[in-house]
Amino acid sequence: MVKQIFTHKIFLLLLLSLLLMVPVQSIMELNRERQAYRSQAIHSIMASSSGPQRLLGPILVQPYTRSVTVEQEGKRFVRQEQIYRYLLPEQLDIKANMEVTPRKLGIYQAQVYQTRLTLSGRLPTTAQLQESTPLAGDDKLVAGKPYLSLVLSDARGINSVPELLLGTQRIPFAPGARLGDALAGIHAPLDNLPQQDGTFHLELNLQGMNALDIVPLGKESTLLLAGNWPHPNFIGDFLPGSRTLSPQGFEANWQTSWFASDMETRFNRMMNGGDSNLSTFSVSLVQPVDNYQLNERAAKYALLFIGLTFISFFMFELLKGLRVHPIQYALVGMGLAIFYLVLLALTEHLGFGWAYLVAALASVLLNGFYLSHVLGGPKQGIGFAALLGLVYAILYSLLQAEEIALLLGALLLFATLALIMMLTRKLDWYQVMDYSSPTIDQ
Repeated sequence: MVKQIFTHKIFLLLLLSLLLMVPVQSIMELNRERQAYRSQAIHSIMASSSGPQRLLGPILVQPYTRSVTVEQEGKRFVRQEQIYRYLLPEQLDIKANMEVTPRKLGIYQAQVYQTRLTLSGRLPTTAQLQESTPLAGDDKLVAGKPYLSLVLSDARGINSVPELLLGTQRIPFAPGARLGDALAGIHAPLDNLPQQDGTFHLELNLQGMNALDIVPLGKESTLLLAGNWPHPNFIGDFLPGSRTLSPQGFEANWQTSWFASDMETRFNRMMNGGDSNLSTFSVSLVQPVDNYQLNERAAKYALLFIGLTFISFFMFELLKGLRVHPIQYALVGMGLAIFYLVLLALTEHLGFGWAYLVAALASVLLNGFYLSHVLGGPKQGIGFAALLGLVYAILYSLLQAEEIALLLGALLLFATLALIMMLTRKLDWYQVMDYSSPTIDQ
């Protein structure tokens, strides 16, 4: 009879551990819903200001008009055809200073930045255009007024009307990139192409959010970017050649050429309707820790966490001759499961570190108070609470040490198994299965 009770109890504990995964899974689903709410809040901020910015330019555009005779239904018509010649900078140097100001909507936050961009370099001259253009010698072409185009992913971020300094000319920009309906931005109309001096300079005050991408169009391109955000994430096709990070901000320096990017070919392919994936210098203003991701990772350890607690209970039963009812197991297990809900709720207001500390202390105190009665005295309750606190501390270490989390988790399981084997090395399991009061051989 005792043997059957013992066997049934082991089965019930295994079943209870699996059943407790149901509320844990519900908490994980809630965590994903809160992530979705955060994304909606960020999109709401983006809708009322400006989103991530992608800067493409400057691009020197020379339009042409050609008269083409077409025949339709036996009649001839003369149609005007537009042809564009795109010239990329010979040299492009960009300096940018980024001032990041977090903006909140409710409890959610996005990184909004103000950037002062200084673009300078050298554009192709008329002589270079005549040497390189495949349209030379076509007497049907009529050249129109050229213009300098600057493409932005969100033109709402332009805070003031910039002015182009081309040689000695000062030319204000006008709305619209004039590079097709799909591309937004601004352009500077020119009387003619640069004759001898193609040097240019312009300053742009730009607002954006979360990320900044700059396409290195120049035959030689450099970018020096500084900002006050201490947690930049450098992404894109090119990493900065040098970077400096500090609690006050960052500074990064990029450099590339057409030998590395093949930019001229890829840009012309994009303008002809081909692949639009151009190389970029990119920085993302990420949060140093994704609290929702940490909550999800913590919940993934729930089965291990609850299993270790139940094993500890079971060892108390075996070694101390106590009897713990499955309902008492269930109550303690529910307390451990609710820990993850409390952790998620507090994280949105306190941050993950403080939320984990408060939630863990609440769980340890609650279970310590309850177990002091279940296990027969405050000494046993305090001891078990200390053990539970140690497990919470180990779990927190696993969450923080992402790169070695697998190693630490494996070592924890190995240490747990070794401890169980050491404590039960003299336990007579046959006697445990036959009698209600097990004994250990001395």
